[in-house]
Amino acid sequence: MLRGERVVLRAIERDDLPRYVRWLNDPDVLEYFGFYRPMSLAQEEQWYENMLKAHDTLNLAIEVDGEHVGGCGFCNINHQDRHAEVGLFIGVKEMWDQGIGADTLRALLQYGFDALNLHRIYLRFYAENARGQRCYEKVGFKQEGRFREHNFRHGRWIDETRMSILEDEWRAIVKGETA
Repeated sequence: MLRGERVVLRAIERDDLPRYVRWLNDPDVLEYFGFYRPMSLAQEEQWYENMLKAHDTLNLAIEVDGEHVGGCGFCNINHQDRHAEVGLFIGVKEMWDQGIGADTLRALLQYGFDALNLHRIYLRFYAENARGQRCYEKVGFKQEGRFREHNFRHGRWIDETRMSILEDEWRAIVKGETA
């Protein structure tokens, strides 16, 4: 279990899966998220079984005040080159714009750099996701590039932005220095 200021990040349990299915079928939640087809409980259960066997991912549930509000974690964990991709989503729309994403990312970064011994943590997002970009910049991520017309969503091409944060940048932020 990982803790932020407000969030608790815990293992995903089988009884969490119906909430994930509901969230991952909500067009508002999916506006800037990678899924584009309706998801069934059977598909989510298959994902869960595969996730339990995976060695290069760490998926966690986000809780605020004991309520499960979203999911987060690392994928593509590369221990040799010491980097991983991070991601998160808040499924409970009433929790949007309350700093939950930034708090979640800070807890994940602390864990990634301290426990997983990572050197670089990166993320990808649809370039038009201004809320996400503000959150990532607030935590200390720096833009690395923009992949033009990289994703086809909602009947049109959209760019993908990539950002990262390095271990020394994170350590400087934690110490209160400028990265």
